[in-house]
Amino acid sequence: MRVRLSRRFPNLRQSGGRWQHHHVISVTWRYHVHSYASLAPSQDVGQGSTLLLTSLTPATRSSLYLGVDTKSGSLFCSQCNNFVYNVMFEDLYLSTILLLEEQQTRFQVSKRTREPYQPWAPNNEEAAFLKNTTVLPCQGCRGLLNLGQTCFLNVILQSFIYNPLLRNFFLGDRHNSRLCKHTDCTCCEMDGLFTEIYSSSTIPFGPTSFLATTWKVSAEMSGYAQQDAHEFFITALNQIHGTCRGSTNISCNCIVHQTFAGQLQSEVTCERCGNVTRTVDPMLDISLELRDPGIEKEITLAGCLRRYTKPEKLGREYSCTKCAKATHEAVRRLSIRKLPPVLSFQFKRFEHKTVSKGVPQKIDTPVRFPVAINMAPYTTLATSSNGETTYPGPDAMYEYDLFAVINHEGQMENGHYTNFARFQDEWYRFDDEKVTLSSLGTCLNSNAYMCFYVKRHLDYKPYMKPTYLVARENDIVREQEQEKMRELARMKEVDDALMATIAGD
Repeated sequence: MRVRLSRRFPNLRQSGGRWQHHHVISVTWRYHVHSYASLAPSQDVGQGSTLLLTSLTPATRSSLYLGVDTKSGSLFCSQCNNFVYNVMFEDLYLSTILLLEEQQTRFQVSKRTREPYQPWAPNNEEAAFLKNTTVLPCQGCRGLLNLGQTCFLNVILQSFIYNPLLRNFFLGDRHNSRLCKHTDCTCCEMDGLFTEIYSSSTIPFGPTSFLATTWKVSAEMSGYAQQDAHEFFITALNQIHGTCRGSTNISCNCIVHQTFAGQLQSEVTCERCGNVTRTVDPMLDISLELRDPGIEKEITLAGCLRRYTKPEKLGREYSCTKCAKATHEAVRRLSIRKLPPVLSFQFKRFEHKTVSKGVPQKIDTPVRFPVAINMAPYTTLATSSNGETTYPGPDAMYEYDLFAVINHEGQMENGHYTNFARFQDEWYRFDDEKVTLSSLGTCLNSNAYMCFYVKRHLDYKPYMKPTYLVARENDIVREQEQEKMRELARMKEVDDALMATIAGD
């Protein structure tokens, strides 16, 4: 109804229809409505607004009532029973308001009226220039310069850049490098990195300061030798954790642990007495071995996770704490007790073999990984019965989406790292300073070394106190306890003095 009205109503002046006319709508509209409307009684529509109703009555059709809100100039249609948008009325209203403002506005210096408003209309030359001009948006697709076999650093930094949790943390000014008092602070380097990448500049960025800080903090990463991307990933997380506020004696709520930290549970079951020993260990990533797929035709991420969480038998050297026997076997099963918001998988493509004198050999076996994965079957709460796996809670608790992939080309000594990353529903390939638009299919067909998944639905705690408030509250409690101890000591001194006085008497 709105579309028909907005298309038909501007042609009323040229229709030649016979319309009844009583008088104009208001002062604002009298120059534009002319003889096409008849005024109905005014109606109040709200605080400070009056709706002036008009009837448009052609000879062959029923009356159509239109109303104009005198406060906002909005157009009301009786048949639609709602406010409608009409380009002609909007232009008339704005031009009338502008005309009144021009008549009432005076310059304080020259006492002249304001220059009449004239909308800019481009000429042919300007129109041609605008047609061939594209405004470059402020996007984060920016390459990183190779500073001398630093492709391992570039791919990990790109995975950090397109990690939505890390991006929101550092772009949200949660760590301000100008206010930080630490020296050689990796968090400050991350803050500067995000500032550079998400700026309007499109030229490749050289992370020289980040590399220098890494060399100062981690001696094993210094030098221009080729390094392993996964080792640098763990090193960078430890450096960020060490310089980020949030660590406490009980737990850590720094950005690294809020993003990557999960828990692995190990269950060891004694086959003799059935005793179960459980241990829980923290995890920042999951390293998966590339074994023979067996009956499966190809190696997949799901297959690697099934083998990772599959029960395995321990040797006879296992000693049970309950029956104290070390000459029988036990079964151990790993499971994910707590899923982190971001899952990091590493495929063990480099192995040391004795036949090659300890030289690492690369496994080039392709691994199929999905764009989305459900982690419920690999959690501690999952139970299997009759060949089916059940788990508590909705599927949304366990669903993850792929957002970055790291690839390794060549051999261990002379290889090269590249990566894929998702940005605004598009996939890009990063080869140091070269950034090219790619596709999801190309990414999924690549030979992955590391994969990063983010939880599809993130649950946040309703409220988390900042660490400085927690520390302040702990100091207050400690002071109160010390004050109680001092009060008890004073009371004891008074009691001792009274007892001494009584004993003297």
